[in-house]
Amino acid sequence: MAEGLRERKKRQTRQHISDVATGLFLERGFDAVTIAEVAAAAEVSVNTVYNYFPAKEDLFLDREDDAIGWLASVVRGRPPGEPAAVAVLRVLRAEIVAVSPRLGLIDGYDRFMRVIDESQALRSRVLDMRRRSAQALTAVLVEEGSEDGPLPGLVASQLGWVQAHVVEFVQHELVAGRTAAETSRAALGLLDEIEGLLSEKVLAYAPA
Repeated sequence: MAEGLRERKKRQTRQHISDVATGLFLERGFDAVTIAEVAAAAEVSVNTVYNYFPAKEDLFLDREDDAIGWLASVVRGRPPGEPAAVAVLRVLRAEIVAVSPRLGLIDGYDRFMRVIDESQALRSRVLDMRRRSAQALTAVLVEEGSEDGPLPGLVASQLGWVQAHVVEFVQHELVAGRTAAETSRAALGLLDEIEGLLSEKVLAYAPA
């Protein structure tokens, strides 16, 4: 269905507010910027900001829903016969090879990470996003008919750890001064090491 004028205007307003807020956070730090200052810079009311972003953290992590649902969508969309872990490893490897911004593989991303590192509120939100991501993946595994005991949650937690560890490695390398291309090559080696640590039970779990 084509996007209507009203929906497009709302989407553009939301993106504008987020872009303005991100610029301020990158310049001054997350904790130093108020919602009122974001509203003034974006030339909207404070109420308008809150209508689009219920919490201040939402302004900076505006793609939170996509990030939380990523593991679940990868597993749900895997081809017939492919186990869940194999699907996650395959897609992660493809994203690394493509030097994908989804993993933070973009020059200058270290500035974004420094803002998170300096804010307890943002660090807490990132940890909560990882928890919710594992929960979403657990739900997919259970829906597909995997046993409803602890194993779906345990496997989901391990795959969440795999994704988080790769992302954290990318962030660390970029903050240390490596380029996105250099970090991509190093991350491929890391992913091979991670795959070697996963048990055969995990690697064979939940074929589609």
